[in-house]
Amino acid sequence: MSGGEGVARPPVIEFRQVALTYPGPPPVPALLPCELRIEQGEFVTVVGPSGSGKSTFLNIAGLLDAPTGGRYLLDGIDTEALRDGDRTALRGRRIGFVFQSFHLLPHRSARENVELAMVYNDTPRAARADRARQALEQVGLGHRLDAVPTRLSGGERQRVAIARALVSRPSLLLCDEPTGNLDSRNAESVLVLLEELHRSGMTVLVITHDPAVAARGARTVTIRDGVLDERRDEPVDEQDEQDERDEQVTV
Repeated sequence: MSGGEGVARPPVIEFRQVALTYPGPPPVPALLPCELRIEQGEFVTVVGPSGSGKSTFLNIAGLLDAPTGGRYLLDGIDTEALRDGDRTALRGRRIGFVFQSFHLLPHRSARENVELAMVYNDTPRAARADRARQALEQVGLGHRLDAVPTRLSGGERQRVAIARALVSRPSLLLCDEPTGNLDSRNAESVLVLLEELHRSGMTVLVITHDPAVAARGARTVTIRDGVLDERRDEPVDEQDEQDERDEQVTV
């Protein structure tokens, strides 16, 4: 083989017995040692109740916190060996964040809000406006470049936030409860957009407490009491369930 054919790309996310314990006294284990691989182009959802460890997982995956045990490889890069400045730079290049709260500056236009994401990376100033326009067009807001957030719907504001996350062309789109502040119609439009981005090749990781949102992923991981679990529940057979109810009624 030549030209690099057949060379496997490393996973976007690889946890090798990753764990995090907050110091005490007493120490509090927030994430127990776990294994996880998320390959390039996957759409993975992480679901769990409040207090289950989702925020800890997010902070580790997003390079906001370093694990206290195990190794985390992002795009094959061992993050344990990185200094703080290198970790920050890697996060800015490889991860795009989308949060429940949109975190948009209210008196800046959609394009200006997206441009701000490029201030601290290597994007030349002259290229920022065009890159921001392209990102907004990618999320279907090419016609709203100059609108300020107060003139946008909730769904449009989240689309601006997604454009801001995409503008640096990251390896991973990391979404924390991205529909949490939206009504059902706008939530559906954002989920459809995430599915479209996934089909275009983007690696998407959505953290949610909502099983209906989690079901949109091609894979679902659960967290409960700090335990990461990829085992899926067996699908419910509706006819079997009805037969069981009928049997209970006739007894």
